[in-house]
Parts: sequence; C-alpha cells; structure tokens
Amino acid sequence: MSSNLRIGGLASGMDIDTIVADLMKAQRLRVDKIKQTRQIAEWQRDDYRDINNALRSLRDNVFNMKLQGNYLVKKASSSNESIAKAAATSSAVVGNYTLKVTSLAGTAKLNSSEDVTFNKDATNLKNQLSLTSAGIIKFKVNGSKEIEIDVDNETIDSLISKINTAKMSDDKTSAGVTAFFDKTINRMFVFSNSTGADKKIDFDAVAGFETQIDELFTKLKLDKNGIPGDGFDWGSEVTGTNAEFVFNGMTVTTQTTNQFSLAGINFTLTGTSTTETVNINVTNDTDTVFNSIKTFIDLYNTTIDKINSKLSEERYRDYLPLTDEQREKLSDDQEEKWEEKAKSGLLKNDFLLSGAVSKMRTTMSSVVSGVSNSKYDTLAEIGIKTLDYSEKGKLYIDETKLKEALAADPKAVMELFTNSSDTYSNKGLAVRLYDDLTNTMNTITDKAGSASSYSLVDNSILGKKISGLDEEIDKWEDRLIEIEDRYWRQFTAMETALNKMNSQSAWLAQQFGGGK
Repeated sequence: MSSNLRIGGLASGMDIDTIVADLMKAQRLRVDKIKQTRQIAEWQRDDYRDINNALRSLRDNVFNMKLQGNYLVKKASSSNESIAKAAATSSAVVGNYTLKVTSLAGTAKLNSSEDVTFNKDATNLKNQLSLTSAGIIKFKVNGSKEIEIDVDNETIDSLISKINTAKMSDDKTSAGVTAFFDKTINRMFVFSNSTGADKKIDFDAVAGFETQIDELFTKLKLDKNGIPGDGFDWGSEVTGTNAEFVFNGMTVTTQTTNQFSLAGINFTLTGTSTTETVNINVTNDTDTVFNSIKTFIDLYNTTIDKINSKLSEERYRDYLPLTDEQREKLSDDQEEKWEEKAKSGLLKNDFLLSGAVSKMRTTMSSVVSGVSNSKYDTLAEIGIKTLDYSEKGKLYIDETKLKEALAADPKAVMELFTNSSDTYSNKGLAVRLYDDLTNTMNTITDKAGSASSYSLVDNSILGKKISGLDEEIDKWEDRLIEIEDRYWRQFTAMETALNKMNSQSAWLAQQFGGGK
C-alpha cells in the first residue's frame, strides 16, 4: 500500500513529482517488456488457433471424402415427367427401366354434387341450410368418437371444425378426414388425409339421429364419388385409390401413395397413360462426384496457402507490441499499422506448421496400393497434380482427365480416396489425410489450446506461458508500488531534513542579527 504522506519540493525547490515519475519510467520498462512478451505469446496463440480452425474445416470436408456413399451417386432421368419423375439412390443399378402408369393413388372424396342453397347472412346452421330439424345432431366419421352439433346455436364453420378435429376413441388418433365449405361457390368438400384404397370417408349417424343426419347431408348435396346417395346410407364407405403401374414388364403393381421407392429408385407418379411407356435411365452421377472432388481440392489449396503464408510472413523485430504510453502518442491509423507489423511473422518458419504442410504434401502425392485398378492409384493419374515447386504444394485439376477417370472406372477413383486398411500403403488418400489433420490439430491444441474449450483453464504450452507472465506482471505491479513509495519516503525525508535545516538557519540568522 502506498504511503499517504508525500511532501513535494517546498524546501528543496525541486519538482519531485516529475523526478519520481521519471524514475518510475525506468523501473516500468521491465514490466513493459514482460507485457510485450505476453502480447506476442497471445498473438501467437491466436494465430495457431486460426490455423486450427482452417484445418478443422478441411478435416470436416475430408471426412465426407472418406465415405464411399459420396462416390456411388447415381442419377435417373424420365422420358416423360408429366407421367413419372425419378431420382436414383446409391443402391440403384445402372441401366434402363420401363414404367406404364394405369392409375394414380388418390384420396377418398365426398363432395357437393352442385351448389348448396346457403344463407350466408344467417347466424346458425339450421337457418344457413334451411333445416327442419332442430337441436342436437350426433354422428361419427370413420368410427370416431361422437361428433355433436347444435344446429340452433352453431354454424357451418362449427360443423367443418368438428369434422376436422374428430378423434378416435383414444383421444389422440385423428379420424383422418378434412372438410371444407367454400362460401364462394357454396359447395362442401370432404377428403381423406392420405391416399390409398385403405383410406376412407365413412359418416354414420348415432342411433336416434338418422333422420337429422340424412337431412343435413342431403341439404349439403354430398355425393359418394359423384353419385347421389339413395336415402344417404352413410354406413357405406367412400374409399381412396391405389396407384397401379407396370414396372419392367412385371404384373401390375400397386402402391398406396404416388411417391415410393422401387429397385433403389425414388418415383413420383404425376399422371397416367394407357398407351405410353415411360423410360427411366439410371447412370452414375459423375458430375456430382467431380464437384465433390473439386470442392475438396479447392479447400485443400486454400488451407495450405494459409499455412504457407504464415510460414513465409515477414517478421519485423523492431516493431514490438505498443506500451500504454506509446499508444497514447499515436493516432488510430498509426496504431493499426504498427500492430499489423508487430503481429507479422510470429509463425515464420514454424517447425510444427512446416512439418504439417510437408506431411500433407507427401500424403497427397503418394501411391495407394490397395485400389482395384493400378491405373488410378495416384492423384496425378486422375488429373490432379502440382505444377511448380514454388507454389508449395498447390494442386491443379485437369478437368477432362478427371472426368474421363470417373467415367472409365468410378470404383477405382472411389477406392483411391476411401480405401480402409490396417496397412498404410493400402489406405485411401482421404483416410490418410484425415489422420494427418487430426494429429496436427491435436499437436496445435497442445501448443495453443482451443478457443472452443469449455474449460476455464488453458493447459496448453502457450496458455501456461501466458498465465506465468500474468503472475509475473502482477508481482511487478506490486513491486512498482513499493518502489514508488520508497522514492517518496526518501524525498519526503530529504524535504523534512531540509525544512528543519532551513528553520535552524533562520533561527541562527535571527540570533546573530539580534546581537547587533
């Protein structure tokens, strides 16, 4: 704690405040050097972590390049998409298929056969539809719990809502129908929520309400598949339809929906034709695989360029981190330019990073012995190679050669990247590179820690160094307070002594003067 008793240069006439401040500047130089060392360590840590983030992005991409499914991509084309659309999965077999669609899957439908006499100004269902019945009407749909409608106090909207929200006896399962009353054309539409012959619309009156229900649906002019009901026997079901088609000359096949998978092909039926046969052609999707490889190579180049730029970045050793005092003397622009040079080259010729790049380059130029076709056991043989040593490992793609390789032997290209083996020489390039990147990232994390770590303690090499420098700075700050106090005690003692001497001199002078 600093001393409160500080006496300026009243007796000596000296500017003690300035003298102490200048003395402390010399002492603070030691702390400033520690702070500069700490700042450099922090900048280095940030640079390492930035590199690790770039490596992580590349590794995420390389992980996908390890997966065989990304190379087994197929595509399917349809000769008439107004009848059927097709999309191939990786399990589809390359070849030609035929499809003749005779009917589409459809919902069960129950619609008004003509415009309903409807009073839009009325305030209840009875008056809206001119019903003779009054009071409560009860019915069920598809065996649901009872639906109750009060025609004297509820409206057509209430009826529609209760049909749409009808539940089965478990109070969870929907009755599976949707109703709608169009007040523009005054017609009611009811349809099942799903397609297929097993879907239905089945309205049943609750015992005792048969006459009221018959009148209600007669007023709504509902037809079963467009055919007027006879007495409206609502125990008769209205059902949906299945899709029916002939696939590759097979017997008619049925599906409950118009979207289904068959032989590894996802079909969407959009129309029917009794005369036209749709041709479905399944081929290897070399364009998608090509684009995946190109994206990977582009990201690889971006990553090694980033690392190489750090390794060759100029180091300006005369530009140390600014002290607080130096910062106050500079404009914002000057400060920014100074720090730009002070941060430059902190990873120049870094052994860890140069080793990582060297390993990546070796991996990408190596032979994969385990491929089924030795004609494609290196990147160069599929059109990917370096051009100039000065570019430090940057890869270039011969697009024509790569596409030719993908067309000629897609399996071998896949193996070049994805082969899994206990033997290094048989491992695919993506498998090797993934391991390389993981090892490098772990080493960098040991050196600089991870910004995404949930731990409040950074036990990395640089983290411990920064923590140690923080402790040293704290100790020096305490010591500087003690040194400043010591200077003030010394000057205060000097001032006190001078003041006492001056007082004694004045007394002696007075005594000698008084003797005259």
